Amino acid sequence: MSETTSTAPRTAASGASRAWQSWQGALVPVGAVLLALVIGAVVLVILGADPVRAYTAMAEGAFGSVSGFTQTLVVATPLLLVGLGVTIAFRGGVINIGGEGQLIVGALAATAAALYLPLPGVLLLLAALIAGTLAGALWGAVPGALKAQLGVNEILSTIMMNQIALQLANFLLRGPMIDPKEIEAGTRIAQSALLPAESYLVRLVPRTLLHAGSILAVIAAIGVFFLLWRTTIGYRIRAVGLNPDAARYAGIPVKRYQMLALILGGAFAGLAGAVEVLGVQHRMVEGLSGGYGFSGIVAALFGKLHPLGAIPASVLFGGLLVGGDKMQRTVQVPDALIVALLGLVVLFVVGSDYIMRKRAARAQTHE
Repeated sequence: MSETTSTAPRTAASGASRAWQSWQGALVPVGAVLLALVIGAVVLVILGADPVRAYTAMAEGAFGSVSGFTQTLVVATPLLLVGLGVTIAFRGGVINIGGEGQLIVGALAATAAALYLPLPGVLLLLAALIAGTLAGALWGAVPGALKAQLGVNEILSTIMMNQIALQLANFLLRGPMIDPKEIEAGTRIAQSALLPAESYLVRLVPRTLLHAGSILAVIAAIGVFFLLWRTTIGYRIRAVGLNPDAARYAGIPVKRYQMLALILGGAFAGLAGAVEVLGVQHRMVEGLSGGYGFSGIVAALFGKLHPLGAIPASVLFGGLLVGGDKMQRTVQVPDALIVALLGLVVLFVVGSDYIMRKRAARAQTHE
């Protein structure tokens, strides 16, 4: 009886501790954004701008109108898809910095499929989406194979693959895939021909750029959640990421699942490129990625590397990017300030997460 009585308070205290840690985990990203905005306000004051006016303009530009909010969702769509790929890779114990290149090759493949495949109606759209996804997966498979077979650091290989993809796009858009009308006019702008209307993603709100790719991205996030937490493959990917030695001892082929994580990461980034071409640009253009391959990493980290957490994180960072343009025009501040704010958020989120994990480990040791 006495043993049971003495155990009950410890169990209750342990439960309360876990609940508090859960609340901390939810509040940390919010605190990171607020702290980044405070530091940004200090920088604005140094630059001679009114921070209240600047942040008001940012909020209005991102969420203050139908046009602004839909544009925020448009920008959030590729961020979410890239973030899902980053989440899978991180959960598998590998770091995918190649979202930018994977997005570019996905956009190129989707453009080629839409322009050159003789398919009718919705089949052309599906073929373009699949082509972009497969191209991104192939681009992610290269560093995955190098990691698995030769032990090449995936950070270096994915960054180098970004540059290869960029140069490939420059070559194709100035040569084989250039719009014939640009050659006739003598302007030779680096862009492809306009895609056939059958390959366009449906617009959800008239007179805006919001397209069905946003719904597809949310469905993909739910699918990734079920993949990672409700399937054997997902369990093995997470086991490899948590402890590769223990996973290897349990009979899980660690190298194979690390490679799979990079392939899946590339597939989602390639899908992001396809969605951007088919839903927004309707042609492949130079600079189409817009830095989404790197901003998607920020969204994934802010979402605590959870596919469902990446949804609001992507909307938030989409709002920062869209609202940042209006803030820049309103108070005349450098565009680099928005990039700095995103970097500060990442720094604070990662730093605070590290501190929380160290505290949790000490508390567990104490118990």
